[in-house]
Amino acid sequence: MRVVSAQQMREIEKQAIGVYGIPSLLLMENAALAVVQEIRQTATQMIFKESCKTIILVGKGNNGGDGLAIARHLLISGMDVTVFSFAKTEEFHGDAALNCHLYQNAGGRFFLIEGEKQLRFTRLALHQADIIVDAIYGTGLRGALPSLVEEFVEEVNQTQAYVIAVDIPSGVEADTGKIYRSAIRAQTTVTFGLPKLGHFMAKGPEYAGRVIVDPISIPDQFLTQEEVSTFVLTDDEVKTFLPVRTLQGHKGTHGKGVLVAGSTGMTGAAILAGRSALRSGIGLLQIVTPRSIASQMDLGITEATIWSVEGENTLGNQAWPVISEKCRTAQALAIGPGLGQNTDFIPVLEEVLRTIEFPVLLDADALNLVAQGPEILGWRQGRGSLIMTPHPGEMARLCDCSVQEIENNRLEIAVTKAVEWGVVLVLKGAVTVIASPDGRAFLNPTGNPGLGTGGTGDVLTGSILAWLAQGVPPLEAACLGVYLHGKAADELARDFGWSGFTATEVADQLVKARRSLELIEKG
Repeated sequence: MRVVSAQQMREIEKQAIGVYGIPSLLLMENAALAVVQEIRQTATQMIFKESCKTIILVGKGNNGGDGLAIARHLLISGMDVTVFSFAKTEEFHGDAALNCHLYQNAGGRFFLIEGEKQLRFTRLALHQADIIVDAIYGTGLRGALPSLVEEFVEEVNQTQAYVIAVDIPSGVEADTGKIYRSAIRAQTTVTFGLPKLGHFMAKGPEYAGRVIVDPISIPDQFLTQEEVSTFVLTDDEVKTFLPVRTLQGHKGTHGKGVLVAGSTGMTGAAILAGRSALRSGIGLLQIVTPRSIASQMDLGITEATIWSVEGENTLGNQAWPVISEKCRTAQALAIGPGLGQNTDFIPVLEEVLRTIEFPVLLDADALNLVAQGPEILGWRQGRGSLIMTPHPGEMARLCDCSVQEIENNRLEIAVTKAVEWGVVLVLKGAVTVIASPDGRAFLNPTGNPGLGTGGTGDVLTGSILAWLAQGVPPLEAACLGVYLHGKAADELARDFGWSGFTATEVADQLVKARRSLELIEKG
């Protein structure tokens, strides 16, 4: 599904109005009906649905106009609804002014908030509400909320009401997901046309809650423009990336991958990556690791073939002949989990980038070694696909900047570097960004804070390696690995919440996550 900036959505709406001839008032009416439907569904789940009290907070813009249209529909249907407005009646213009007029003519309760003197009365109403609708600011807001509005937003966030945001929670920037001081914390956000970048970036997901997208009658031809290059992954789309197996398949046809991993004290990272690759369906897995831990690897992952390399604690330049030999019959190579940062391994990375023609994945310490001389990435140009999977700290080292700079500009930096380096870049985080060398970006909606534990990054590496070995193209393999990794964690969170499950459990859950995709009926 495409994801747009606020400006891109405005352009789409402008074309729908100007080219297709859809009246702007109809778009506002359809937006209101989409929210009304969600309110009714929420109300039916409440014990006293007949007397469900709804408060709608509105501002003077089109978002406020949506709120007033919502209020009118609820009023006509017999629901107890009250509007609290941060704008005087005469401040509404165009479609918003018409909806204000229609709502008031229908006998709707309309209270103006002009200052703190209304706070006490409004506080009482908010705490008595069952549902609160946020229609104060839409996608046009930049920066912090006005101080008066902030006070009421804080009151909303302290209530027990179910909060529904119109288009995007007030206080959340539509293009960045940033919150400067405070914002509405919604359980559900109903957005229109296409989802916005702010629903998935920074703190946006935390404040938007469940995001429902309604096309509001905008034709597909305007929603599928090629100019839009950012997408959010969905079940239906990711399912198409899964490789098809036949009755004639066997371990030789299910892909052979090479994993270069492990060092003294970091055996677990290599085992987790290997376990994940096997759980993701790889046919044959070969692990190249230091001789000092080879016996531990043999015991820890019995289904893989272990190839040891001379050396004390970490792999060095003597690993290249073994890697080169094992890659002759393989389809994919991953390097990094628990590798250690022996600079003697840098010439091996150079050889890999220069000579291996099938897809290569670099993670963890392999990335830290590359960061010591990023120019070696130039060896890969024109020689084969490369996937890099940094977390923000590793990305900061690769870019020679601070972690905060990475976190403040995740999407822009990921896309810029993917194009510059000619790689598929997986920038891990609360919403992982998968950026393609052609400038496209994919946002991953799966996953939860339970993944914030040691070893889960190694699990992701093993999973992507397996999909590459099975013939899934690099970009799709990265998307598939990231999506299922998060989906596995979401399945575990249903039983354990957002903490307490381990990387091993995430790896083992990958089978069920994949199977859940396979069982989805075609829509």
